[in-house]
Amino acid sequence: MTDLETGRAAAALSRPFTVRGLTSRNRIAMAPMTRQFSPGGVPGRDVADYYTRRAAGGVGLIITEGTYIDHDSAGTSDRVPRFHGEDALTGWAGVVDAVHGAGGAIVPQLWHVGVTRTEGAPPVADAEPVGPSGISLTGEPKGRAMTRKDLDDVIAAFADAAAAAERLGFDGVELHGAHGYLIDQFLWAGSNRRTDAYGGDLVARTRFAAEIVAACRAAVSDSFPLFFRMSQWKMNAYEARLAQTPAELDALLTPLAEAGVDVFHASTRRYWLPEFDGSDLNLAGWVKKISGRPTVTVGSIGLDGDFFSAFAGNDSGITGIDQLLDRLERDEFDLVAVGRALIADPEWAAKALRGRTGDITPFGAEMLKTLR
Repeated sequence: MTDLETGRAAAALSRPFTVRGLTSRNRIAMAPMTRQFSPGGVPGRDVADYYTRRAAGGVGLIITEGTYIDHDSAGTSDRVPRFHGEDALTGWAGVVDAVHGAGGAIVPQLWHVGVTRTEGAPPVADAEPVGPSGISLTGEPKGRAMTRKDLDDVIAAFADAAAAAERLGFDGVELHGAHGYLIDQFLWAGSNRRTDAYGGDLVARTRFAAEIVAACRAAVSDSFPLFFRMSQWKMNAYEARLAQTPAELDALLTPLAEAGVDVFHASTRRYWLPEFDGSDLNLAGWVKKISGRPTVTVGSIGLDGDFFSAFAGNDSGITGIDQLLDRLERDEFDLVAVGRALIADPEWAAKALRGRTGDITPFGAEMLKTLR
């Protein structure tokens, strides 16, 4: 990389980013990635060290892996960390202190898997999968439709977790509203067939998500920002779309922004792909343009293969970030979330900022087997 290119990368990526009381020292975030290295749902010293290495390696903002809220049907593994219970929260307090000590900011991602829960799986083996309509993402019967009490309980659990995050010293919180999990199951017509106020047209389908956002906003201070992760695609439904047009995207975003979302995290499999015909803006770019809120982009940054190919045992080669810099320089989005590239190389951020892309360790699928 030339001196000019090195200077360009530093100028684009090293700018601080501030929202409410959170300041990231640069524009590089660590994307949330489920790792399942928390036995009993409790993050230990190895989890703290894992995140801290990335902060020490130059990442400005850590977005943790998804963490289960306090609801029996929220999870489907006893190795995914919880965000409730004294033992798990004590573990997270250690993670926060370590990341802050390395100069990074950190937000937890709060998660409920909904009807994607595996029946009979831990952490609560007899918990029934629940969702908007008691059907799977493929339209088959699964679990049961949520009652009004279920909705209230889940909304309260998200709010309690957000409040706990602020007490523990986190810098904000992210709500997982993407990839076909519970919140997204309400947003998507393919899984939400309710006939009450939580189903129907796109605006009605945002009601559950907006109520969660509003409850979290009320549970934390004005200085504590709320991130909301969203996607068009779902697990095993990669062509699914919540919004076919910018107008439909506006209908989706407006209730969420009005409820209190500060930053939208727009998840795509490949960040460089345009979201709608007639513009080269990606999803994060469109979300920012429509909502007026800051956005995070994500999707195969620095790599030539998407995340799910890794689970099939496929490695990914390193790619340049010139196009990413082009988009960041024109403020198409505000933060860039890096995933597998940071699993491969904890110092990816520092190397990218210094233009040392040739020194970056390439990603190999075997790296998913360890917490390095």
